[in-house]
Amino acid sequence: MSENNEEINEERIKDTQNKNIKDFGVSDIAKGDCDFQVLPIIGQIEGHTVLPPQSKTTKYEHVIPQLVDIETDENVKGVLIILNTVGGDVEAGLAISEMIRSLSKPTVSLVIGGGHSIGVPLATCADFSFISPSATMIIHPIRMNGLVLGVQQTFDYFSKMQDRITDFIVRTSKIDEKTLTRLMMQSDELLNDTGTILIGKQAVEYNLIDKVGGISDAIAKLNSMIKEKENNLEKENKLEKE
Repeated sequence: MSENNEEINEERIKDTQNKNIKDFGVSDIAKGDCDFQVLPIIGQIEGHTVLPPQSKTTKYEHVIPQLVDIETDENVKGVLIILNTVGGDVEAGLAISEMIRSLSKPTVSLVIGGGHSIGVPLATCADFSFISPSATMIIHPIRMNGLVLGVQQTFDYFSKMQDRITDFIVRTSKIDEKTLTRLMMQSDELLNDTGTILIGKQAVEYNLIDKVGGISDAIAKLNSMIKEKENNLEKENKLEKE
């Protein structure tokens, strides 16, 4: 009887893991020797509008509860964010970025492939950021598809939204507002658009990303940040007891 129960439990665990892989791109919350959670952000950021089924997307209604679980799970000591995104819904991307920034646990981001558009604040929202040598980041002003009313209220809305994004990037990276605005408004790099493409070390040279590196660098940095936080907590506990 106990053997049957064990088999049923194993099947349930496998089903849960398979569902998590399908929905979230991860098998489970951190377990075993790994004490950090991997958070993949790939394809387009899907917000309030459902994208076509053939599009690879990161759904914000999936990511937000994941972040809540990460924050409340004692087994998770840190978060590794892997980014390869073309951008997408601005509100959803900014919401995810703010949630990651507000986590009490160490976070490290790694841009592989691309971190474009709203992917920029998603890359800078971590405590420390990496970019692979061949990865690209596209910085451009906010855009909107579909019908746009040519009135002052529309301009004000776009302006306020742009200010929110600019403020967040400046707040979470070492780039200054003047440089960021200049990169956004450049007109000689993107076809039929304004903006700038930064490749690998260029993003570091502009102080947008902290360091060029790969997966081993990102994991090593995150582990060191987790260890440092644990040591600080031990020191604080000793001082409180004294």
